[in-house]
Parts: sequence; C-alpha cells; structure tokens
Amino acid sequence: MKKLKLNNGVEIPQLGLGVFRTEVGEQTENAVKWALKAGYRHIDAAKIYNNEKSVGKAIRESGVKREDIFVTTKLWNDDIIQRRTKEAFYESLEALQMDYVDLYLIHWPVEGSDEAWHEMEMLYLAGKIRAIGISNFHKQNIERLEKAASIIPAVNQIESHPLLNNQKLIDFCKAKGIQVQVWSPLGGTGSNLLQNEILTQMATKYDKTPAQIVIRWNIQRDVIVIPKSAHENRIISNKDVFDFELEQEDMSIIHEMDKNFRVGPNPDDYNFK
Repeated sequence: MKKLKLNNGVEIPQLGLGVFRTEVGEQTENAVKWALKAGYRHIDAAKIYNNEKSVGKAIRESGVKREDIFVTTKLWNDDIIQRRTKEAFYESLEALQMDYVDLYLIHWPVEGSDEAWHEMEMLYLAGKIRAIGISNFHKQNIERLEKAASIIPAVNQIESHPLLNNQKLIDFCKAKGIQVQVWSPLGGTGSNLLQNEILTQMATKYDKTPAQIVIRWNIQRDVIVIPKSAHENRIISNKDVFDFELEQEDMSIIHEMDKNFRVGPNPDDYNFK
C-alpha cells in the first residue's frame, strides 16, 4: 500500500476505507474486517457516524496489530459549539477502545473551530493523536484558522470526484504543506458517475472497472482517497489499483469532466450542527 508523508513526518496510507453511513454492528464490522484482510491499513471514521464502537471491535478482532492500522476519527459540530473538544475526543477513544488515534479532524468549520483547534493541539502534544487536521475547510476557513493556530493542519478532507475535482483548493492546501484527503471519490449516491460513458470507455481500455479508474485518477493526483463500501467484492476491487497507470491524456480528460457538481453539503452554505 502506497503511503504519503504528512507535514509532521507521519505516514498515511493513500487508500483507505470510509465508513460513512455504514450501519452499526455487523455491517461496519464486516466491512472493516474485509478491508483489513484485503490489505487496507487505513480506516476513516467519525463520531457522528455512530459506528466507532463497531470500527474498534472489528480492528481488535482482525488479527492485525493496532500500530499497523491508521485510524482517523472526527470532532463533530455540536461538540465544537459546546466547547467540549477534549471530552468528545476521549469519548471517541472510549468507543474505539484505543489509547490514541492516528488522525483527528475538525469535521466542519463551525463557530468555535479556532478554540477547538487549540484543544486538539494540546492533545497532539500530549501524544494522544499522531496528527491533527481539518475537514470541509475552504480557503477562507483555512486562512482564518492559520491566524489562531500554532500547528499547521496535516490534512484537509474535502469532497472531490471527477464531477467536482476541487483542484484549486487541493493546490492551495498542498502549497501550504497540508495533505488532502477526498471523500465521496466515486461520486456518491445519485451522481451516476460510474455509469459515465467516458469512464466506462476507459475501464474497457485498461481492463478495469470505472471505480478503479476514478480511484487511480486520485492516486495519481497524490491525494488520499477513502472509498466507502459495505460489499466485500467492491472493497477488494477498490484496492486493485496499483498495477496500472493512467496515461496523462486520460488524466486530463477526467479532470475536464468537472461540472462543479456537489453530492454533499457546501462548506459555505450548510445548516446542520
């Protein structure tokens, strides 16, 4: 599994399994176990997904050493607003049944994020988190946080796929030494991205699936990619992307598919806490 280096020297597997909307219990446990058995070493969770306990249980039962798995979880909006970052973090640790997490992210740039970041910096310096970062932060959110931060975020996790490549934000982050992780890389529910004629033709050309084409596009963009699936065959298939390379012309064609089409909330305009 290819790894990328974060700005503090910590290495993160470039491909991981996301567990957003994966049901608590058997579905999440199976997905995580299947992923680890297939060679994944990166699991992306969040408190608001309500399945941290299932993730932790699956990891403990997988037979893979904890130190060999990169575990991400996230600080939810209510906890930021209520100024309970430290408490929320330890609740996640308790749910996961872990002594530390590899990456802890502010999930959305809600009011109170600057104060939450200071608390996260303290947890990082105490050795409870190997790297700290942000999620769904646009350029202006990052610039605001920078003014208050002592530690530069290691990661910004954002929506990105061929219909919303978000390349300007990716370039902005990378110029600051912030690695980018992309969610909904396969277009999410309702986008029909994987039925796109351009991608199906490329899949035929490379003898791969459209999903593998898109994941490979992200790998070659040097971003971290976390496709979600609860199906064993798709989890295995999504990892089978390191034995081929897209030609530069095809990389450009996929890049030009961009329509600024979001499948998730816009960080500039969302109304949930």
